[in-house]
Amino acid sequence: MTSTPAAAAEAQRLLQAGQPEAALSFAERAVAGASRCLPAHGFLASVLLRLGRTADAEQVIAGALELAPGVADAYDGLAFVSMVLGRHERANRLYRRATELAPGEPRFCYNLACSERSLGNLAEAEAACDRGIALDATQYPTWLLRSELRVQSPQANHVAELEGQLAQAGREHRARVFLGFALGKELDDLGRFDEAFHWFATAADARRARLAYDVATDERKLERIAACYPGEAGGAPTALDSSRYIFIVGLPRSGTTLLERILTGLPGVRSNSETDNFSRALLAHAAGTGDVFARAAAADPYAVAGDYARLAEPGARAAHLIEKLPANYLYLGAIRRALPEAKLLLVRRMPLDSCFAMYRTLFAAGYPFSYDLEELGRYYSAWEQLINHWRRTLGERLHEVVYEDLVREPLRTGAAIAAHCGLEWRDAAVDILSNRSASLTASAAQVRRPIYGSSSGRWRHYRAHLGPLIASLRSRGVALPD
Repeated sequence: MTSTPAAAAEAQRLLQAGQPEAALSFAERAVAGASRCLPAHGFLASVLLRLGRTADAEQVIAGALELAPGVADAYDGLAFVSMVLGRHERANRLYRRATELAPGEPRFCYNLACSERSLGNLAEAEAACDRGIALDATQYPTWLLRSELRVQSPQANHVAELEGQLAQAGREHRARVFLGFALGKELDDLGRFDEAFHWFATAADARRARLAYDVATDERKLERIAACYPGEAGGAPTALDSSRYIFIVGLPRSGTTLLERILTGLPGVRSNSETDNFSRALLAHAAGTGDVFARAAAADPYAVAGDYARLAEPGARAAHLIEKLPANYLYLGAIRRALPEAKLLLVRRMPLDSCFAMYRTLFAAGYPFSYDLEELGRYYSAWEQLINHWRRTLGERLHEVVYEDLVREPLRTGAAIAAHCGLEWRDAAVDILSNRSASLTASAAQVRRPIYGSSSGRWRHYRAHLGPLIASLRSRGVALPD
């Protein structure tokens, strides 16, 4: 029989090779007979998650926590799977345990800080960041996380520290990316906009230089998606009540998280946050011939709906369930076919605010178009053309939410959204500070403040620097202010 360390290594190899079923037996062997909590327990739970067996993953975690104490990595792994399962308070306790067991390991400080931020414990998150940076100043993601936790002030900021660290790091790529975005953000908070843009641009250029990306490919993809869904094609009613599902879509940094926070403040509404549940279900049933877009369009909508329901609700059923993945705008036609009564909410901002909000953000993955102003304009135009197609084909089923209206008149706008979704409206939902549910998005710290409209028109502070973006948008017919 394969030894425990060898079994764990083989399980990891198989999972990386895209063979989760084969990986499972080795992952189970790696923990067989264990008397203490092992890193392999977290890995086994992650394999079960990959296979959609969430109840079994939960059982593995519960069992591991009954064993004799293990090393910090064991609890860090269990914390991550707990977070994916939506058990954020437990994840926080486990991340905290990892830092207690290995107080000199900066990556555990970072993971704890992320967990604290997701729960709205921003002071605790900043303290964890401070500890991590003190342990190792080259943990650059920790600097960016710390800068994003609050609005920096002239009396309390990290500008001098960031400038010193950048000078020391020279042209090191990761430093220029993470520290550049952090310094740009803090300078923006302080109203030093020209300096802020310099660092946003420095960081974005560094990020873009390492990406193998061609915006023309994305332009063709968006055009191809529209061609595969040429008209109204709602699915036939099934036993599945798809009216309970609410999809919030839009470009990143457009206000989708704010809308999610408001709606989850209403009775019976729960959110899965940002998951690929629908695309996984769709692509699992892509059929026929042709490219991936044609095969996805040919997927059996009933099979897609069944798989989506299994992925979206492995546990207790919610009266209303939100999927808040911005990029689901790619799948609106497919969602309509598979889940014909699902509520579709599109959040949009004024184009220049929308584009600049993306440009100044470092995304963990995805959105490669956002690090170059001319490419950003090209993608936005292609996105707008796809949205115009969905408007024509989906009609009133696509409910548009204007971000500027949402922050200016949240009560009126929120009530209209709730009515569209069949939700019971309560004015208290706009008090997002009272919503204690976790948030894992780039806006996790921002949604811990009252609704504010100060981001509207922020692009004007950077007008002198946005010429390539403005020219790119205007040349493609995107309507802009004078």
